[in-house]
Amino acid sequence: MSKQKLIKRLKSYYPLERFHAFVTFPCIAIYMMTQNPVEDVLFLLYGLLVCILILIQGQHYWKLKLNRLTNTPVDQEKNLRFFKYSKKVNLFLIILIPVVFTIQLFLNDWKIIPNRIMLYSVLANTFAILEHINYYNRQLMIDNPSDLQYVIRNRKLKMASLAKDLRENEI
Repeated sequence: MSKQKLIKRLKSYYPLERFHAFVTFPCIAIYMMTQNPVEDVLFLLYGLLVCILILIQGQHYWKLKLNRLTNTPVDQEKNLRFFKYSKKVNLFLIILIPVVFTIQLFLNDWKIIPNRIMLYSVLANTFAILEHINYYNRQLMIDNPSDLQYVIRNRKLKMASLAKDLRENEI
């Protein structure tokens, strides 16, 4: 992909990720809290919170990549520390998912909450796990022809861009 195409792509990527992190997911959380008792949506809210945190990291990463391509200065050491720390925090939050689910069951006297809320809760928590994988391990999102060609040619997913940068210790 050419530098200009990549710049154009990142100029849409990072504001979109930012919008979802600061508008879409918080609005969903607020809506669900106003429509349901907190003890019914605790697991959902936790999944949305983890999604928001990972999306904030993602939008920050895409902004940094855009800055690098447009020759805007970036504090590489500070940002590498941020992403290494964030990866550890994400893993800790993902490990807590079953604990939060158990707490919700306890608050509901060990009864499963209504199906639609449980479905949304599982989806939100699964999405958070997939977003972490997408940023810190393998690129799960195939959104352009070159990504699709790579998967077809190599029969495997690409290493995530952030994962490469962390491995090479360079953003």
